[in-house]
Amino acid sequence: MQGRIDAHLASLGMKIPEPGEAAGNYVGSVVAGNLVFLAGQVPLENGVRKFIGKLGREFTIEEGQQAAQLAAFNMLARLKTACGGDLDRVMRCVKLVGFVNATEDFTEHPKVINGASDLVVKIFGDSGRHARSAVGVGSLPSGVAVEVEGVFQIR
Repeated sequence: MQGRIDAHLASLGMKIPEPGEAAGNYVGSVVAGNLVFLAGQVPLENGVRKFIGKLGREFTIEEGQQAAQLAAFNMLARLKTACGGDLDRVMRCVKLVGFVNATEDFTEHPKVINGASDLVVKIFGDSGRHARSAVGVGSLPSGVAVEVEGVFQIR
């Protein structure tokens, strides 16, 4: 039986991907009480890293938002697994943290991470509104443009 969130995703023409394997000695999520802490996710599509490069050099803000959205889809794949496949268990998104691989003079990190934030709100509505940090960094794994992690409250 399809849940409410899965039906909403289908109506939007969206599908949460299957989560990939962890890239190191860590797990993709940890459930502590009613909170799910999600490991940082990068823009990965069908096992291939996308958006390799820096904001302010290789990518525009809009392209950075696409990278953040893709990373957020991968984060939601981890969340779905942590919820036993049932995203209806999600009560709210508590916090997102976005890391932006950017040139020294790039200052629009929050606009880039809006790609992830907008996706979470689009899927979960008011329950998707969250606290957030958007941080510029000098590099990210494999040179990707964005990494996103989150904390969610579940039933």
